Amino acid sequence: MIPPAFAYHAPRTLPDAIRLLSELGDDAKLLAGGHSLLPMMKLRSPALPRSSTSTASRNFAGYGKKPALSALGAMTTENELIASELLKEKVPLLPEAAQLIADPQVRNRGTIGGDIAHGDPGNDHPAISMALEAVFVLQGPQGERKVKATEFFQDTYMTALAENEILTAILVPPMAAGTGYAYTKLKRKTGDWATAGAAVILNMSAGKVTQAPIALTNVAPTALRASAAAAGLIGRPIDAASLNDVATAVRAICDPAEDLRGDAEYKTAMAAEMVKRAIQKAAARCH
Repeated sequence: MIPPAFAYHAPRTLPDAIRLLSELGDDAKLLAGGHSLLPMMKLRSPALPRSSTSTASRNFAGYGKKPALSALGAMTTENELIASELLKEKVPLLPEAAQLIADPQVRNRGTIGGDIAHGDPGNDHPAISMALEAVFVLQGPQGERKVKATEFFQDTYMTALAENEILTAILVPPMAAGTGYAYTKLKRKTGDWATAGAAVILNMSAGKVTQAPIALTNVAPTALRASAAAAGLIGRPIDAASLNDVATAVRAICDPAEDLRGDAEYKTAMAAEMVKRAIQKAAARCH
């Protein structure tokens, strides 16, 4: 389909972009890479504004190094994540998981900030950011504020972003040496959204789990932090009994929407399976 008529604004600075958002209100939508927003505009989704859209300057791209975290510009593309030697050293889950997102063409334009700010439960970075204990930097007319990833996603396409705020950066703590990690994703074909996905960060000592953040993709109206499942692993080895208990806890919190990828029962079962695979892969990396 063809999208309805809309105005296009190209602010050159962050203050200009914030000013436009304040002036246009809920009649505006930020454009990053466009791989989520534009298809929805073509479908004329009633959840999207119809009169105008604005795009933030690509000057917000890039990633830096600070003593306690890796700071990613919101306009950093998936391919930039994949190519980053800094991230491979400090947060290897991010470049590895980015390779599972869409295809090379999309990864060349799609951005981590756009993926997060869109609030789509089918996007990959929301669950990954939850597992990584990421913090999002939001900029608006009143200045800057920070929101934890676990508190950012409120409902499908609904986030903690105000109408006149912009997600400018993602702050990610570096992973400690010996940390295991994995993002497992079931999809129908290359480039598809996840039928179900799971991100896991794992730390172990003397063969037993000491830390295990777990987050799920596309099995609820938002990405989910599987807190009870993670808590049930602490102090235990990775074996059939602990994995089965985790799977039970995961299935209990899933509330997926039925679609062409499967019904609720199937997606719930696959979420549990993806978590078990992710834990086993992460455990194999612990040392």
